[in-house]
Amino acid sequence: MNSSQNEAEAAVRAVLDGYAGAVYHGDVETLKDIFHPQACMNGYLGDKLLLGGPEPFLADIGSHPPMAESGAPFKAEFSAIHVSSRTATATLHETGFFGTGKFVNYFHLLNDNGEWKIISKTFESL
Repeated sequence: MNSSQNEAEAAVRAVLDGYAGAVYHGDVETLKDIFHPQACMNGYLGDKLLLGGPEPFLADIGSHPPMAESGAPFKAEFSAIHVSSRTATATLHETGFFGTGKFVNYFHLLNDNGEWKIISKTFESL
């Protein structure tokens, strides 16, 4: 891997770590910054299919006390990250989401004018 590839991967990992930390700390403003303004977010919450943008997710995060304060056993583990020059994918497994929730998330990221942003998130509650 060359140095620009290493830098891109480090930048993507920083965005993904920022996402996980913002979820845990209930930091909606940071999450808004991490998602691209045109981002989409789709997936299954139980049997219900949700299609749209990240706004309902952000509202949900903001409507609860932060997991960091409530002592939720939240754990976020990235099992796969692949970075090309301007695009990236990642898989995140979450457990202890607000206590007992479990999710698998598939992210796509784009480098938009030098900044990595989440452009899509597809998720499923487990």
